[in-house]
Amino acid sequence: MKKARICLLGLVLFCSACAAPSLRYKKEVNSLIAAGKFNEAEQRVVSKKNKLYSRKDATLFYLDRAVLLHDAGDASQSDQLFAAGQANIDELYAKSVSASLGRFLINDLTTPYYAPAYEQALTYYYRALNFLQTGDVSSAAVEARRAVFFLDHLRAEKKKGYNDDPFVQYFASLVFESVGQLSDARIARTNAFNAYARLGAALRVSSPDFPVPANAARLGEIIVIHSNGLMPLKKSDTLQVAWDRAVLLASTAQEGENVSPEVQNAVYAGLAGNAVTLSFPSFERQPYRVAISALEAGGQTFYTQKVADFAAAAKLDLEEKMPGILFRTATRAVVKEAAAVQARHAAAQAAKDDTVGELAGMFVSALGAAVEKADTRQWFTLPAEVRMARAFVPPGEQNIRLLLRDGYGNIVGERVFENVRVQRGGRVFLHVRTAY
Repeated sequence: MKKARICLLGLVLFCSACAAPSLRYKKEVNSLIAAGKFNEAEQRVVSKKNKLYSRKDATLFYLDRAVLLHDAGDASQSDQLFAAGQANIDELYAKSVSASLGRFLINDLTTPYYAPAYEQALTYYYRALNFLQTGDVSSAAVEARRAVFFLDHLRAEKKKGYNDDPFVQYFASLVFESVGQLSDARIARTNAFNAYARLGAALRVSSPDFPVPANAARLGEIIVIHSNGLMPLKKSDTLQVAWDRAVLLASTAQEGENVSPEVQNAVYAGLAGNAVTLSFPSFERQPYRVAISALEAGGQTFYTQKVADFAAAAKLDLEEKMPGILFRTATRAVVKEAAAVQARHAAAQAAKDDTVGELAGMFVSALGAAVEKADTRQWFTLPAEVRMARAFVPPGEQNIRLLLRDGYGNIVGERVFENVRVQRGGRVFLHVRTAY
């Protein structure tokens, strides 16, 4: 009995380490982002490194910090963190996630954070953007090439759902053009428009339409990338299902899921019960005011167009994964109920007292409920969407103003870039982050 108590204590301590950044913490960081305090937001993330980001969540820690440093204008340190995050991703995806027994006995948080495909694609985009911020267009083109290479493999491996990123392809085409790699630019642009046509409805975005004037060769171009809004935040939700429905969910393995014989035996134990509670992640929308932005440059006004919706990509990713999530959480519910029934019977027989058996069953059930947590990890410091404007203006120094409006057209803010040097036939990339 003493050994059993020690094992149970060990399990509780193990599960206490299976934490994830809380909803409250994410909202605290978001409030700093909305105020434009990106350095303070990054330091808030750093302060939670050991409490909310465990070693298995190193990738997530790198990404959450990296984008905040980018928004703060620290391109060098941001790039170092993105590089570390990419290295972690490469290492983790060389291993099998489905072999983890902990996912079927405890919760999904027992595994490392595996960045979904849309997040992986964005690491290349942000690294390229960091290089553009420092004027290193050649290195930006290297990241753009890595991005399209990653997306080419994704299309080959996955035939439906999110298997390409139209915005990353479009952005890559602009970078390729900037270094004179016109053939690569045409291929990436074609892939972008194909992806917009195929995935636009699911990603809530359509193909951008930026008219190029006939005299563009005599002008310079300003591309403003406006990262806007706050990502919807993952939270834990619950659902009660009938016992037979839970057994059905747990008995039908999803694609890519491997179930151990021990788990299968518990699933098919044929235990009776009324209902079980399943825990799973869901999204909570985070409001923000800016809905429209317009660029004033060279005496003209250029309205931005929404070219990416990261919030929609995150929701699509969760929808694709939800069958597997419900399968695993139902499996865990069945296994834990089986353990509670077995503990109740064993304790009652050993003590020859049904009351002792009931207490033992209640204890095991309570422990099972305590360690059942939904996986709410996400790269939450991303913006909700990206808007873009392409302005063709006379060469020379330009003072540029980006007006920010709410859904009713009221001006709620502005960003000003002074003395931006635009060369004839050249291109300048500018980045703005808003979240209020």
